[in-house]
Amino acid sequence: MYIAVDMKTRTYDMRTRQLAKDATRDAIIKAAIDTFQAERTFSITLPAVAERADVTVKTVLRHFGSRDCLIDVAWQRLFDEIRAEREPPPDGPENALDVLIQHYERRGTMVLTTLGSEDNDPRARRMNNAGRLGHRAWVEQVFGERLPEKPAERSRLIDVLVVATDVYTWKLLRHDRGLSVGEVADRMLLMTEALLAAPVRRDPEGQQ
Repeated sequence: MYIAVDMKTRTYDMRTRQLAKDATRDAIIKAAIDTFQAERTFSITLPAVAERADVTVKTVLRHFGSRDCLIDVAWQRLFDEIRAEREPPPDGPENALDVLIQHYERRGTMVLTTLGSEDNDPRARRMNNAGRLGHRAWVEQVFGERLPEKPAERSRLIDVLVVATDVYTWKLLRHDRGLSVGEVADRMLLMTEALLAAPVRRDPEGQQ
């Protein structure tokens, strides 16, 4: 009886320690993401992350081994969060654009900073390339039912829809032009609807 109680106690203690370990790891990852966004760079330092997570640098290294490993893990978490918050609702492009613009309101400045860093930072370039592929897939998901079946025309229309809904377009309308969130949504909807209604291009021989 005594041994059984002791084993239960040890199992409980091990579970509690594991939960505490997982919580500390999650706090460090969140702190790294928050540091990315606050400092607008991936050139973050371990002391800055440790301070934000309220742990020591030694604790950060014990969980992740190196700064580069922490950045890679935090980026994957951030990428998963971005993909989830951009997930379009099933009720049409207008609401999907609202979701996208809210994402830009939350992350747009950080994304623009990352885009501006890619010439000098291979990690930023990899992240941006993943983001570009993700946005193109988002466009195809949102507007797929209205896209042409012919591959060349489909790709052509996706290209311009990507531009119409890009983070730089949001910046031009929201920051440079000073429009409200609702007005940005209106302009993006106007552009996407106009593009979807545009006639199919003729090839040089005049064939459809």
